[in-house]
Amino acid sequence: MGGTEHLTVRREGATLVLTLNRPEARNALSLSMLVGLYDGWQTADEDDTIRTVVLTGAGGSFCAGMDLKALAGKGMEGEQYRDRMTADPDLHWKAMLRHHRPRKPVIAAVEGYCVAGGTEILQGTDIRIAGAGATFGLFEVKRGLFPIGGSTVRLPRQIARTHALEMLLTGRPYSAEEAAGIGLIGRVVPDGTALEQALVVADRINACGPLAVEAVKASVYESAEMTETEGLAAELKRGWPIFSTDDAKEGARAFAEKRPPVYRRA
Repeated sequence: MGGTEHLTVRREGATLVLTLNRPEARNALSLSMLVGLYDGWQTADEDDTIRTVVLTGAGGSFCAGMDLKALAGKGMEGEQYRDRMTADPDLHWKAMLRHHRPRKPVIAAVEGYCVAGGTEILQGTDIRIAGAGATFGLFEVKRGLFPIGGSTVRLPRQIARTHALEMLLTGRPYSAEEAAGIGLIGRVVPDGTALEQALVVADRINACGPLAVEAVKASVYESAEMTETEGLAAELKRGWPIFSTDDAKEGARAFAEKRPPVYRRA
């Protein structure tokens, strides 16, 4: 299934689970982690048997952001992947979902620290579930840095501007309850159960028509910056063809026959 030293990959049925796996550093981003993430998104996009992706972290943390030791010039683990970064200078932004949007739904399962670059990656996911003890925040300004992973653009479009600016300008931590209250995450669950709950949501999505799911996701993002008239026209263009697919016919038959549908992406 691929993966690297700091990114593990496994299948749970139709769900691809990507796990940030550098627990000794609270899953701070490394070269091998970024390469593994990029490859994971590519796998999900190219494999039609994968219908959802769950992104999580090992060892009780999601991601503590970029490795600041590397930023200070003290080297970074995974130098063997440097050629991948050289070949595609945009790889790290695609890995962090700044310059790439997977066509399959991405569900974040957050435990522990999800700060700085972790909160930035979070903004590229579609559904977000967090353990009650999770911590969020964009700490860059406190360190004299800029949250260049997309937060000054994305965050005010995902939550109220006043909340976005407070998070961006104070650099303070947010509890899971507070993050849910401002709309950064969708649900708070007991500690240690975020992955389990994310897989439940993934299974519910996997049971739906995959062509319809992908079209719905694409329409939501495509129309986000359009006028209502433009958005409705784009929705009709993307959504109407779904009604003539085999998936749609199977859905109708299954409903009439009172059985679960069996979708085959056609």
